[in-house]
Amino acid sequence: MAEALDEIDVRLLAELQADADRTNVELARLVGLSPAATLNRVRRLKASGVIRRVVARVDPAAAGFPLQVYVAVTLAGAAPRTSRAFEDEVRALPQVIAADWVAGETDAILTIVARDVADLKRVLSRLSLQGGQRLITYLRLEEIKPPSPLPVADPATATD
Repeated sequence: MAEALDEIDVRLLAELQADADRTNVELARLVGLSPAATLNRVRRLKASGVIRRVVARVDPAAAGFPLQVYVAVTLAGAAPRTSRAFEDEVRALPQVIAADWVAGETDAILTIVARDVADLKRVLSRLSLQGGQRLITYLRLEEIKPPSPLPVADPATATD
């Protein structure tokens, strides 16, 4: 079971999700701790896996990937070998920036970026060769809501 987050942990997570570029001194001031105590807490949150990574969010179009698509994938059969080959291919394709197994009418949902239609066709072809029997592609037109911070529970109102 994951360790319980106290009020300061929750505040730290909220502040880091809002702006992970903040200095430790600034973060300490915002949560009311000393810089040393703040650094120890952040290290503990990282060591326990609550904070997985701190990364830069890059605009795909500005980085040369104007095509962004979601692909619903249905695999050809349920053999573990098919799903392993498909997973290996997904992990090997840098254009696949997110992938999840899902429950429902399809087996997986992928987020793919591409430089052009030819690039996208190459990716889809490789997925088909590794067990993707049915690929339904949805072109992303416009962002409605950017990835948002996790709504970290307020410890005073959280329920088990």
